[in-house]
Amino acid sequence: MAVRPASVERRNRDLAARTLGGDVLARTRLIWRHFFRGVGERMPKGLYARSAVIVILPMLLLQIVVSWVFMERHYQLVTRRLSEAVVRDIGSLISVIETFPQDADYSKITEIARRDLNLSISVLPPEPLPPPTAKPFFSLLDNALSDEITHIIARPFWIDTIGRSDWVEIRINLNDKVLRVIARRSQAYASNSHIFFVWMVATALVLIVIAIIFLRNQIRPIQQLAAAAESFGKGRSPTDFSPRGAREVRKASEAFIEMRRRIERQIEQRTTMLAGVSHDLRTVLTRFRLQLALIGGGPEIEAMEADIGEMQAMLEAYLAFARGDGDEEASATDIAEMLAGIQSEAERAGFAIGQSFEGTAQVILRPNAFKRCLVNLVGNACRYAEIVEISARHMQGWLTVIVDDDGPGVPESERDNVFRPFYRLDQARNQDEGGTGLGLAIARDIARGHGGEIRLETSPKGGLRAVVRIPG
Repeated sequence: MAVRPASVERRNRDLAARTLGGDVLARTRLIWRHFFRGVGERMPKGLYARSAVIVILPMLLLQIVVSWVFMERHYQLVTRRLSEAVVRDIGSLISVIETFPQDADYSKITEIARRDLNLSISVLPPEPLPPPTAKPFFSLLDNALSDEITHIIARPFWIDTIGRSDWVEIRINLNDKVLRVIARRSQAYASNSHIFFVWMVATALVLIVIAIIFLRNQIRPIQQLAAAAESFGKGRSPTDFSPRGAREVRKASEAFIEMRRRIERQIEQRTTMLAGVSHDLRTVLTRFRLQLALIGGGPEIEAMEADIGEMQAMLEAYLAFARGDGDEEASATDIAEMLAGIQSEAERAGFAIGQSFEGTAQVILRPNAFKRCLVNLVGNACRYAEIVEISARHMQGWLTVIVDDDGPGVPESERDNVFRPFYRLDQARNQDEGGTGLGLAIARDIARGHGGEIRLETSPKGGLRAVVRIPG
């Protein structure tokens, strides 16, 4: 039977120790990761609340530590010194009573204790001491008096520090008699601790109020910057925004203002360029129409006029997609009235659609752009379906418009692709009715320009459901 060398066994032990150590370290890291994740989930989410916690929590911890140290050190020391003084006075009275002859009723020593030591004493007949009373959970006085009587007088005793709030009763067994002593609580206990707590709480509240005021003034410019960015993202131009606050916040605000100016400049340049292109192309198409009108009628001329009309429609669609109606200002719009207008236009075109609205009618948006978005969705539904319904709801700061139809719908795998420009599902549809492939792309661009989104779902009617959701 072969014997393994000692080096092999040592190597195996080291490997097992390293493996065990690695498991413990990994488990410790996992525990800490879960702990910090749980703390992070329970922390406030807002910057103002988190900043307040960062300022107030250390302040409270400091107050707690100072209170604990003060109570444990200062008040404990003061209470022990006072208790020691009272116990030494009692010890002196005991020595006088046991050493020098006294009158029968101990009136002289009682008068001396009352006049010089501010103690009320009485000598009782020898009797068993009362049973121990319930001790308070936290009492410096009870512990200090018990310790000092044990060390200085070293005789059986009974104390009551909670029976009467302003007085302390002490009974000491002197073999043939019992000395009863009643002293004021303030003689043996530093009773002005409430003053310290009042000052501590008052100063903490003042500091917290000042910190909250300063934090609010520092956080407000950040909140204004976030509101301005959100408003600009919804297509609303913030008019009363200006850089404020700390240097870093001012720099961020100035960078946002410069970015907004560049975007507006770019939109303006693009709009001007598109206006020029539109004018030139419309001029050429008008020239074609005039030439065809001068040539006269005929089947070939009618076909060419149809092609020119189609080119005109495609040109308008392309320009609308490229322009995006970005030059329109947001304003309060009656959505219920807009939906009624869309319904009337569809009925004049020969389509029967239903519409309903729920909630507040007034919404801040770009009316022409948003109407174009809804018209594109409704027109797309009317082109392929027989039943079309529009339902809208404006509640809790969001406007939701749902367009349902009973058409062939869109496969789930193609629902993201149909928003791409010039993308058409023409394989199963008539090429002559396919459109330019920009309707849904324009609609999504407008919805995102308002800070919202469009999603496609399966309609309860069996066709396609388009859901437009924008903040309002």
